[in-house]
Amino acid sequence: MRKRTKVSVGVVAVVVAAALVAGSVVILRRNDRGSDPVASSQDPTVPVAKTDLVETQQIDGTLGYAGTVSVETDRNSIVTWLPQPGDTITRGQHVYDGDNQPVPLLYGKLPFWRDLYDGVADGPDVQILEQNLQKLGYGGGLTVDDRFTAATTAAVRKWQKARHAERTGRVKVGDVVVLPGAVRVAEVKAKLGTRAAGEVLTATGIRKQVTVDLPATKSALAVRGSKVTVGLPDGKNASGKVVTVGTTAKAPPNKDDGGDKTPTLPVVIALDDPAVTGALDGAPVTVDFRGTVHKGVLAVPVNALLALAEGGFGVQAVAGDGTKRIVVVELGAFADGRVEIRGNGLSAGMKVTVPAT
Repeated sequence: MRKRTKVSVGVVAVVVAAALVAGSVVILRRNDRGSDPVASSQDPTVPVAKTDLVETQQIDGTLGYAGTVSVETDRNSIVTWLPQPGDTITRGQHVYDGDNQPVPLLYGKLPFWRDLYDGVADGPDVQILEQNLQKLGYGGGLTVDDRFTAATTAAVRKWQKARHAERTGRVKVGDVVVLPGAVRVAEVKAKLGTRAAGEVLTATGIRKQVTVDLPATKSALAVRGSKVTVGLPDGKNASGKVVTVGTTAKAPPNKDDGGDKTPTLPVVIALDDPAVTGALDGAPVTVDFRGTVHKGVLAVPVNALLALAEGGFGVQAVAGDGTKRIVVVELGAFADGRVEIRGNGLSAGMKVTVPAT
């Protein structure tokens, strides 16, 4: 797991304290002139940069798959085949087998609640069936609408023949599973050789996403369409964007155990390239949300800071002739290992030392 360092806007003391522990901020006492060398002559120098700093807030999240659905049946048939967790099932492929007959997946927003056959009343379930028959290649001469016609019967028979099922031209309730799209098997509940009744399996969508319970006090960080960086368990980073921001805050779990009681908002992040996550599922990740942008500020690496023994902070400026002097600075924003500095005598391009640690 990569090291997680959370930097909140304005919490300068926490950042500097962490730097002190890490040994990256030198503590020194200035003399009256403030010009004696206080760092090794071997210390490298960096120029003060005029740049834009973007503050980030790092929040924990979870990498997984979109949505969860339960596949149930009341066929009361003997289960003769089941998929394995992690399998992907697409249109036309069987979700499970009952009595040695495949139960295929069709795409649609409504489940079939009745048997479908020539003469059944018009309805949206008929249209869903015809749409799927056409997509599967059995729609020749078929008009897709909400009417079950002789052409629909012929298309069903062709489909049944290809599946080695009885060619009845009728689709019974339970003969198919209708879901909005392709699914990934999460958990198999039924067992081979037992009667299929109730829950057969649970599944998710096939699209990977990151979910974050964002503290409601930080809701301004999550703007739909905004870019984020996701830190993966193997230390790699993945880019993504916010696609959904919940509008109803929820209370944190176990709020009576003394933990954080801040309400949270659910945030969903889509990854630009889900393949970079490999086989990870249900993995803890960190999400860097972009915050305030500080434009045209003077900035140096955090480890260029000198913590003055008498209080405050400074940087050691190096003149062209090698003369060194301490410049007292005020700290501003922290971002990407750099810190905004303000103070008399500072200018872009001037060299400051980065003390060796």
